[in-house]
Amino acid sequence: MEYEIKNVPLTVLICKLAQGEAIECQKGAMSWMTTTMEMKTGVGGQDNGFLGAIGKMAKSSLTGESIFRNTYTAVGGPGEIAFASSFPGSIIAFNTETTPIIAQKTAYLANTIGINMDLFFQKKFGAGLFGGEGFIMQKFSGHGLVFLEINGCVCEYSLAPGESMLVDTGYLAAMEATCSIDIESVKGIGNALLGGEGFFNTKVTGPGRIWLQSMPANALAGAIAPYIVTSR
Repeated sequence: MEYEIKNVPLTVLICKLAQGEAIECQKGAMSWMTTTMEMKTGVGGQDNGFLGAIGKMAKSSLTGESIFRNTYTAVGGPGEIAFASSFPGSIIAFNTETTPIIAQKTAYLANTIGINMDLFFQKKFGAGLFGGEGFIMQKFSGHGLVFLEINGCVCEYSLAPGESMLVDTGYLAAMEATCSIDIESVKGIGNALLGGEGFFNTKVTGPGRIWLQSMPANALAGAIAPYIVTSR
């Protein structure tokens, strides 16, 4: 499969598939496609059977995403399919064959066949409660590509073993599974109360790469909220 990512920040992912190739996506993610693409809706992933379906229902309830996945296959010749981002920003392709990827719950867009999507639970209670990323994130592993949405511009950092980055709430989009997450309190009661950054930051420690987003949805909502006029 060949793909291209165009038109940042109103980004679109365009995939070109040979006959017989397939791609899987979140329910409702397809924007346009050629007539050679055939859709099949199912629970997706690599788990089969009743227990696999039950497990996917549990994951769906925790992540807020639909249990169903649409699989598009090129039949009767090559095909093309496009997925537009749901938020101004970037779409990034991650190869999970070497290192699994941990991402925010809302990041998933599409994947090639062979990708496993699982839940990632914060091991430390404080990190899940105060870190701003929540107790539950998504883990992508297997053989292939997963395409994730990043809100705003993306900045990538490679952290050495023991090297850390402090991240404000919502700005951590994804990280390699070799990284770990903790929290660190803002030093100084005056800084915490008056600085506008809250009492805690997320602390991400290497080794591994991290991807930060410049405009998380909560930041955009806060920026436009004073200009929204509600009618009664």
